[in-house]
Amino acid sequence: MNYNIALLKGDGIGPEIVDSAVKVLEKIGAKYNHTFNFTPYLIGGCAIDATGAPLPEETVKGCLASDSVLLGAVGGPKWDTLPGNLRPEKALLGIRAALELFTNLRPAKLYPALKGASPLRADIVEKGFDLMIVRELTGGIYFGERGRRDGKYGPEAYDTEAYSRMEIERIGRVAFETAMKRDKKLVSIDKANVLETSRLWREIMHEMSKEYPEVEYSDMLVDNAAMQLVKNPRQFDVIVTSNMFGDILSDEASQITGSIGMLASSSLGNTKRGLYEPIHGSAPDIAGQNKANPIATILSAAMMLRYSFDLSEEAKCIEDAVDRVLEKGYRTADLLGGSNETPLTCTEITEKILEEL
Repeated sequence: MNYNIALLKGDGIGPEIVDSAVKVLEKIGAKYNHTFNFTPYLIGGCAIDATGAPLPEETVKGCLASDSVLLGAVGGPKWDTLPGNLRPEKALLGIRAALELFTNLRPAKLYPALKGASPLRADIVEKGFDLMIVRELTGGIYFGERGRRDGKYGPEAYDTEAYSRMEIERIGRVAFETAMKRDKKLVSIDKANVLETSRLWREIMHEMSKEYPEVEYSDMLVDNAAMQLVKNPRQFDVIVTSNMFGDILSDEASQITGSIGMLASSSLGNTKRGLYEPIHGSAPDIAGQNKANPIATILSAAMMLRYSFDLSEEAKCIEDAVDRVLEKGYRTADLLGGSNETPLTCTEITEKILEEL
C-alpha cells in the first residue's frame, strides 16, 4: 500500500524528532511492504520567517491532499513578541480547523521500566498503566458565547458551555470504537449532578452504549475522576469527556507518567486523515544539539498507522520496539532524572529502536 504523509517539522527540536519518526516509518514500510511518501511543509516560526504567515496556504492544501499529517512542534522565543494572529501557535488552531478535527486522542502510558519517574507511590505504579483519553476538541465552553457585562456586584465576565446531540454522538462514536480496539472498557466523565450539558452528554452516551454491548461502560463525575487518576490509574482503559474536562484530565494523566517526552497524541475528524504530534513543545534550549527525545513522535507515528491507516500490527511493532529499548535501559537525557548515567542522543535512541524493529 502507498500512503502520502505531510510532514510539518516546525521549530526547535521539531525537525530532529520528525526525522527520527520518518526513519522508523521507512523501516516499517520495508518490513511490511508499504510505501510511505513524505512531503514537508512549513508551519509555525519557520513559516513566518519564510512567508510572513504561521500557516501558509500551501501547507493547508498539502495537508488536505495527504492521507495523514505528522507534526513536530512550533514556537520559540524568537517569535514571542509578535501579535497574537501571527504567533507560531496560531498555526496549530488553524490547521486543526482546516482539517476539521474534533477529536483529540491522548494516550498516557507508564512503562514499567520508567515507573521510578512517576510521582505516584511505587505500589500504585508497580505494574504500570496504559489509558487513552478521548477529548472533544471543538465544542463546549472554549467555543461558547462569552463576554463582559454589568452584574449584580459590578463588572463580570461570562463563558457559556453548549453541546449539541451531533457533537456528543460523534465524539462518543470515536470513544466506543477506540474502546473496541483496546480492552473494551469505557468511562465517560461528566458533571451531570450540576451541569445540564453533562446531563445531555450522559443521556446520549447511555443510548450509544446499547450499540456496543461488548464494551463495559460506566459514568464518573469529573472531580472523582481527577482523584481516581492518581489513586488507581490502572482502573481506566478509555476515557471520553468534554473539551474543558479533557484539557485538564489529559494534562494530569501526562504528569503521572513522569515523562512528557514519551507521550503521543492525535487529532481526528470525520475522515481517516489525522494530525499526529507529541504533546511536548519545541524545546528551543536544546534544538539542534541532538539531545531531544524522539520517542513521543515515533509513538505518534505508530498512532497514525493504527488510527488513520488501520495498520494495527505495524503500530504494535513500533510500540513493542520502544518497550524493548526501555527495558534494556537505554535512555535519553530527559529520562535519566538527573542521574550520572550517560544519556543517548536523539540519533542513538532512534538507532536502538530501528535495531529492535
